[in-house]
Amino acid sequence: MTEERERAISDSVQQLLESIPSEVTLVAAAKRRSVGEVRAAIDAGVKHIGHNYVQEAALICGQLGGLAQWHMIGHLQRNKAKTAVEIFDMVETVDSWPLAKELERICARTDTRMPVLIEVNSGREASKTGLLPEDLHSFVGRFAELEHLALVGLMTMGPRFGDPEQARPFFQETRKAYESLSHLDLPHVNMRWLSMGMSNSYRVAIEEGANLVRIGTKIFGPRSED
Repeated sequence: MTEERERAISDSVQQLLESIPSEVTLVAAAKRRSVGEVRAAIDAGVKHIGHNYVQEAALICGQLGGLAQWHMIGHLQRNKAKTAVEIFDMVETVDSWPLAKELERICARTDTRMPVLIEVNSGREASKTGLLPEDLHSFVGRFAELEHLALVGLMTMGPRFGDPEQARPFFQETRKAYESLSHLDLPHVNMRWLSMGMSNSYRVAIEEGANLVRIGTKIFGPRSED
């Protein structure tokens, strides 16, 4: 990676950290990014790295693992859950009871406690994973069974729009669900994190209550397929 590229990433990180409120945590979305790019973001002040793919994350974490907190932000298949528990500090995309049970089973083996978020399909899109908002309460009620998972919040992708204002209703619905769940007194449930917003929509997401934002393109620039 060239010095110019490293400076561009560093400048982008600094601009973001200066522009977002201090109570909002920046997660650099590192899908298909190189070790050098991720290292440049960490060196510039990023403390949380998000990844969509377990195998790619394993390669990067093998070199940079102790330098940041690592978030699983893509769809997690159950057959990758063991590796995910070994790599990630948080799984943001619990989207089914079978996945939650598999994570519990794996964490129980080593007496590990894994913070997780439930992924919400706020746009009710058939092509996307996640729980529908109306199914959240019954799902969360079952977390009392999971002694090794700590449910700490919600995450949503929301439909992708060119105009970020169009995403606002979906962020609002997820925030309302988050607030409702925050009032429940349930074992292993402590709602702290609302993960919403990406490069084109993070400002709207923050206005609607997000305190985790997952930003890739605005830090690293467009990928070749973007």
